[in-house]
Amino acid sequence: MLELLLIGLPVTAVLIVLLRALIKTNKQTKLLRLQSQEIQKHVKDLEQRNDDLQKLNQEKIQLISLVSHDLKGPFNRIFALTQLMNSSSENLTNEQKEYLGKIHQIAVDGLGMVRNILDNRKLDDKGIEFNHLEFDLSIFIYSLVKNYRAVAEKKKIEIVFEPGDPTLIKADKVYIGRIIENLLSNAIKFSPEAKKVFVSLKCSSQVIELSVKDQGPGISKKDQLKLFQRFQQLTAQPTGGESSSGLGLFIVKTIVDKIGGKILCESEIGQGAEFILRLPNQFLV
Repeated sequence: MLELLLIGLPVTAVLIVLLRALIKTNKQTKLLRLQSQEIQKHVKDLEQRNDDLQKLNQEKIQLISLVSHDLKGPFNRIFALTQLMNSSSENLTNEQKEYLGKIHQIAVDGLGMVRNILDNRKLDDKGIEFNHLEFDLSIFIYSLVKNYRAVAEKKKIEIVFEPGDPTLIKADKVYIGRIIENLLSNAIKFSPEAKKVFVSLKCSSQVIELSVKDQGPGISKKDQLKLFQRFQQLTAQPTGGESSSGLGLFIVKTIVDKIGGKILCESEIGQGAEFILRLPNQFLV
């Protein structure tokens, strides 16, 4: 009998230990279950908030796109009217011509900003769909330069470009135009009065190279690192109170990358800035 009691004591002790362990495990299991339920609740709350934020963001994007699209028409009409009035401004006083120039500049700024916002939305939504056409790049650049001379003259800036030999290429004329327009617009925007903007086009068997060089304040090395990022405001500011959305160079870089080209910036503080667009010779016809 004594032997049985002696044998039973260790077994009882083991059972007690196991029972305590089981009770502890059950408590931990309940605690983990409660924590899991709490985590799941937080996850659902976060998912709901994320869905709400996505809906708000989508509504904001759609609103911006709608407003931008609706503004494009009025800005185009204002721009056309100022162009028409400029062509017959002999009967206007100097003060009236000055105000007309300001209206023209506002229309140009507004159109540029609207186009950049719409381009940015298009790039986010579905990317770029190209429509390749054959055209003379030299003549095309000349027509764009001619359009921007009216803007440049308001700041007494001269755009220097002499069309060279015919350069027949096959590319999307609209997107090539958006690249050149943004480069010209920036060169004028960041140049002080009475300076020059130099535009040149070179073509070899390997590459087509377009250069837009200004005599502005230049771009610091620090700013050059973020030059082609979206919504970046640089140290240098427009010299005539023009607006800047921070989208132009981002759009330029995105389009250039999509078409297989390269865009470079060479600049030193106080020495102006030169933007160089290089397109592969496969664009040549």
